[in-house]
Amino acid sequence: MNKTFTTLLLATLLLGACTADTDKKTTDTMGVISPQSTARVVEALLERHGDAQKERIGKGVGQVAAFWKEADGDAEAFREFCLANYQGDDSQRKKLFDKLSANYEKIWGHYNQLNLELNKALHLDAGPIEPVDVLFGSYAPSAHLTDDFFANRLAFLTILNFPFYTLEEKAGRADSWSRQDWAYARMGDIYSARVPASVNQVASRTGTEADNYVSEYNIMMGLLRDADGRQLFPDGMRLITHWGLRDEIKSNYAVEEGLPRQRMIYQVMERIIRQDIPEVVINNPEVTWDPYANQVYRNGDPVDFSPEPDRRYEYLLKNFHARKAADPYSPSYPTAIQRAFDQGLELSVDEVEALFVELVSSPVLTEVGALIAQRLGRPLEPFDIWYDGFKARSAVSETHLDGIVQGRYPNREAFENGLPDILTRLGWEPARAREISSRITVEASRGAGHAWGAAMRSQLSHLRTRIGPEGMDYKGYNIAVHEFGHNVEQTISLHDVDHYMMSGVPNTAFTEALAFIFQSRDLQLLGIPETDPLADHLKALDKLWGTYEMMGVSLVDMQVWRWMYDHPQASAAQLKEETIAIATRVWNDYFAPVFGVTDSPILAIYSHMISYPLYLSAYPLGRLIEFQLEEQVRGSQVAGVADRVFALGRLIPQEWMRQAVGSPISAQPMVEAAEEAVRALAGGH
Repeated sequence: MNKTFTTLLLATLLLGACTADTDKKTTDTMGVISPQSTARVVEALLERHGDAQKERIGKGVGQVAAFWKEADGDAEAFREFCLANYQGDDSQRKKLFDKLSANYEKIWGHYNQLNLELNKALHLDAGPIEPVDVLFGSYAPSAHLTDDFFANRLAFLTILNFPFYTLEEKAGRADSWSRQDWAYARMGDIYSARVPASVNQVASRTGTEADNYVSEYNIMMGLLRDADGRQLFPDGMRLITHWGLRDEIKSNYAVEEGLPRQRMIYQVMERIIRQDIPEVVINNPEVTWDPYANQVYRNGDPVDFSPEPDRRYEYLLKNFHARKAADPYSPSYPTAIQRAFDQGLELSVDEVEALFVELVSSPVLTEVGALIAQRLGRPLEPFDIWYDGFKARSAVSETHLDGIVQGRYPNREAFENGLPDILTRLGWEPARAREISSRITVEASRGAGHAWGAAMRSQLSHLRTRIGPEGMDYKGYNIAVHEFGHNVEQTISLHDVDHYMMSGVPNTAFTEALAFIFQSRDLQLLGIPETDPLADHLKALDKLWGTYEMMGVSLVDMQVWRWMYDHPQASAAQLKEETIAIATRVWNDYFAPVFGVTDSPILAIYSHMISYPLYLSAYPLGRLIEFQLEEQVRGSQVAGVADRVFALGRLIPQEWMRQAVGSPISAQPMVEAAEEAVRALAGGH
């Protein structure tokens, strides 16, 4: 009942906000300053400051004009503002930059803290979620910030003196720009759009609602039954989709009776994708379910049920509409796809797609697939996209690993206190390890886990992972090590950069790279040595296979968003059918030739598609970056490389890669290593 109430209330608020925004668009148009008025202001400033500043003046004045509305004043007010506030003197411009930077850090930091606190009831394992928790979590404290700063002209002051440069312009200037130039350009990135607060608030609310849906979507594994009525999973096992289900498939490669469990999980995943899963079995410990016959039982008796009513695709569609609503206010990147790629990743969607297609089409994957089938002693099945047998831990039972982890980390405090030890094992000096760890706190997550970074230097970063009443199990530990990698990146790239405006990384793929580097060493950190002489080759194959899988789901994500833009009036039912069709096409194009199985929809299972719009591409990009960074780590410790490269801050991706590893992002190093590994495992040398 609480969920129903919340959904209806949010829907009402969403409708009201969208209606209000639609009315506003007709009277609140940007770009009211004429080209003639703009040219006269540019001419006046050039007379005052000289032709050496022609480009900056033209950009700054032109961009202010593009965002100017009637409410901001008439043409004369525009002229007066530009002439009074343009800083042509370098020292005065630097002084303005420093003041803006200091205040933006305070503002963004405190808004970040508000978001963190208001979402704790949703993100932390702290009891049932109430409707009021969703309402607070859906609230975006900074939604009105852009409106306010355009209204009081702080945004215009920033734009005028630190104009925006496109991705192409940044790339063209990368060789000649100083660190200060880069910092000025990042200041210019703040206002590439003028999205109304109502649109931002709806996007925040919709994203929170979708995230809550995913966080509460658990399958009671001990209540599943196969066609013979057998229980394959232990009592009390509760797995979140898709993360928990996927990781359980991975863990069953080294377990007796693992194959029937994997096949059952795959059947559950198909039911979720096709939305014929009984709604009553979701997060419900009161019924049993046979996912093969799709029959529900209560106390052993069959019961009627209703399937989940396309809710998965309703949330995807809501996120699409919420983000599409910002298109008219984003002249530089007028679609959510462009904002996610050109602006967010700073790589075009076509560039990313071509990179992914290059890898998933590689002939070496057929050889790797055949090797996996040989190691399994059976033909590949679709869930083998998560084959985990190349990892060292594949020879160690998960039960044994659970025991080790629970003994070392019986509670949240134990893991937090153990962070410095993890860092020293990765090569940091003890004092440096304590310094980094002191800026990170650990919390028990309601969902699978995540890292929430600080936005100002006086804040802590937050590491969230699942911690059960008996302590942290191996799955929670594995996720925690991954998230710790994020936190370490967040700490270095905030505290060790030369300008606050350069803090962070080029895009989320770069923080994923360090998280993957940490995660790949999880057994080493537990003191379990690597003894296999083929370990490096096995790691190369493992990374290729994992990247292959993630690129597949990312290609589905991209194509689904393109389809939604082409069909903005589509219903959730239509979106479901098309998503399944796209996932099946991608499977048939790039996976069926390797697996020998056609028409699987499995690539549509990822929860990121529902709650983190257009985020999935960051993972395989992160894998490619990780692979190239590992070449730097080889023969040295993680610490020295991480401290060096993440202090580079927020350059554009290809320039960051050039300075960090000497080459752009590429799939070739991973493919070539896999080819060498296949030869080695086949006894070629």
